Amino acid sequence: MNVALRKPMDLDAFLAWEERQELRHEFDGIQPVAMTGGTAAHATIQTNLAIAVGSRLRGKPCRFFGSDLKVLTARTSRYPDGAVTCAVPANDGTSVPEPVVIFEVLSRSTASTDHITKNQEYASIPSVQRYVMLEQERIGATVFARAGGDWVGHVLAEDATLLMPEIGIELPLTELYEGLEFSAPGGSEPEGQ
Repeated sequence: MNVALRKPMDLDAFLAWEERQELRHEFDGIQPVAMTGGTAAHATIQTNLAIAVGSRLRGKPCRFFGSDLKVLTARTSRYPDGAVTCAVPANDGTSVPEPVVIFEVLSRSTASTDHITKNQEYASIPSVQRYVMLEQERIGATVFARAGGDWVGHVLAEDATLLMPEIGIELPLTELYEGLEFSAPGGSEPEGQ
């Protein structure tokens, strides 16, 4: 959806504008971008993420939030598929304060934005220690984490464990894909199916 604007919009103007909208929008630093619907695979991974991470954080000082709350950078506003904060949010807050870990479930239409643009945006937030991009069409993830002064990426395969020492949890990557079936490489069905 294109939004006609008479003058350039900054983050503060966007946040005031968004409060008056029926639909959620992200702000890419230039213009509002309407949020679109997802797929059953995306929803399954997002639900599994909330259950797996949220349950492991019970009784700990950090909390998981889904895509209802935004993450703000100096210039942008994003709605990640999940975020963990160890700060206490206000009950009426609409953004995740001081996010520590951010999750995005990749789709064909958003993958390049998630890999490059959002990666740079999330890396610019001092509190963010880890950014996890989960594949939607196969079991796998690309994870960026702070290592000293660097922002270092790693690719996780199907049999990997997602380590998140900054929030004191780890989980098998396959747990985030429960309920989904994928074709074997080359389009054939997996053995035993």
